[in-house]
Amino acid sequence: MTRRTVWAAVAILVVAVTGSPCTNILVTSGASVDGSVFVAYASDSHEFYGDLYFAEARDNPPGAMREIIDWDSGERLGEIPEAPHTFRVVGLMNEHQLMLGETTFGGRKELTGPSGIIDYGSLMYLALERARTAREAIHVMGELVERYGYASSGESISVGDPNEAWVFEIVGKGKGEMGAVWVALRVPDGEVSAHANQARIRTFPLHDPGRCLYAPNVIEFARTKGWYSGPDEAFSFADTYAPLDFGGIRFCEARVWSVFRRVAPSLGLGVEYADGRHPEKRLPFSVRPDEKLGVADVFGLMRDHFEGTPLDLSRGVGAGPFHCPYRWRPLTWKVDGKRYVNERAISTQQTGFSFVSQARATLPDPIGGVHWFGVDDTYSTVYVPVYCGVERVPGPYAKGVADLHHFSWDSAFWVFNWVANFAYSRYEDMIGDIQRVQRQLEGEFLAAQPGVEAAALELHGRSPRLAREYLTRYSVAQGRRTVDRWRKLGTDLLVKYMDGNVKDSQGKVTHPPYPEDWYRRIAAEDDGFLKMPPEKDAE
Repeated sequence: MTRRTVWAAVAILVVAVTGSPCTNILVTSGASVDGSVFVAYASDSHEFYGDLYFAEARDNPPGAMREIIDWDSGERLGEIPEAPHTFRVVGLMNEHQLMLGETTFGGRKELTGPSGIIDYGSLMYLALERARTAREAIHVMGELVERYGYASSGESISVGDPNEAWVFEIVGKGKGEMGAVWVALRVPDGEVSAHANQARIRTFPLHDPGRCLYAPNVIEFARTKGWYSGPDEAFSFADTYAPLDFGGIRFCEARVWSVFRRVAPSLGLGVEYADGRHPEKRLPFSVRPDEKLGVADVFGLMRDHFEGTPLDLSRGVGAGPFHCPYRWRPLTWKVDGKRYVNERAISTQQTGFSFVSQARATLPDPIGGVHWFGVDDTYSTVYVPVYCGVERVPGPYAKGVADLHHFSWDSAFWVFNWVANFAYSRYEDMIGDIQRVQRQLEGEFLAAQPGVEAAALELHGRSPRLAREYLTRYSVAQGRRTVDRWRKLGTDLLVKYMDGNVKDSQGKVTHPPYPEDWYRRIAAEDDGFLKMPPEKDAE
């Protein structure tokens, strides 16, 4: 996601790479334990306040116009005719269990500044308002940019419904040119895919609309620019419009690699697919997991610092004495003219919000679609169940409670940030306390899910409205309960870890030392000033 922040260059980049990247994971029905389709998304930005979007369904009068506001800048780009009817949208999921997510890949610098009024954020919300299925959403997005032009850089957009999961990749045509080139590829059933700020669709089937849809000029446009001259069958969207480089591998594909290595360890995908030094090693578009995934498994994939790999952020001097797996920006830095990097994992401190959307064909839409929503860092957030048929969202997560520049105890975003930022000071110890409460809450939500949905299904048989009202009350209550519990957790942590001390289970104040390896680092850097003189002989 572009949030007006730019990465420092690591090498001579031909791809416009942005500094607030996001991560998406897609799980098909055949890859999940219960036939669910999942789209998971982390919206990562240092300049973004996380709240839960909500728009009611509307019947629009003839001649009504829809204002287009850029999702990143808030700038008004123009207006287009409204659809006669628009669907209810909760976050990035609509009432028909259509779910979207995105990551920005930028693309060739020659393609920046296209002419048009549809930015990527508006494109997604318009699709959610106007489409019932993933395929419909792809057609809606393609038609909108063709008619009104595209106003953003290259995007990978996850598109899922109860039956299918697709990756839709789009990039504008450059300064002064209308329209866009795009391709959409369906994730094979039984497989898992992911994207993280690097275009991932390479070659694609040209004559199989069941697996692939694309703009008619997606190949011809590249030919007219002199970027491609081979046969149509060998054309690669990603290699042509967003060529891979060191940054694209180390900061972007590395997150995809971490998803794949965890769901399919049998493939033996080593770190050479992620370290940026072996560009010939290319990850597949999707993989078949060794074991099918449940809701909690997808939560777990969204919580990743490359643990146990050479990229592990909890190791090294940068992690500090308490192995904090975060690095303050910039992402790249210099010492004595040499360039170095901080790793970019899926879990990151600047996340505004994230979600795991779950869609199921076996249940009516208001019950089958769950938008598991969290704010702040994925590693320490709590995913709260918000059903796609709700008529309002939990108050602490709603728009307008607070903003990025004004703290409020009523804001889920600020309460979760308050706890997480305190934990960074003694991370290795505090994260255990945090995750105990996290697991308790999420475990209770998951355990309650079958009963809640059975009750909703019974009500739905009498009246769909009764089911929506019931699920609204349930979702709102769980959101409020979660924020209340997180406030208490914050005060408990302050009491337990005040002033660098730790109170034991009996309330006794203890003074645990730094880890030995940290003392060794201090001693190694000491020039003798900290070293005490030898103790005198006992005599």
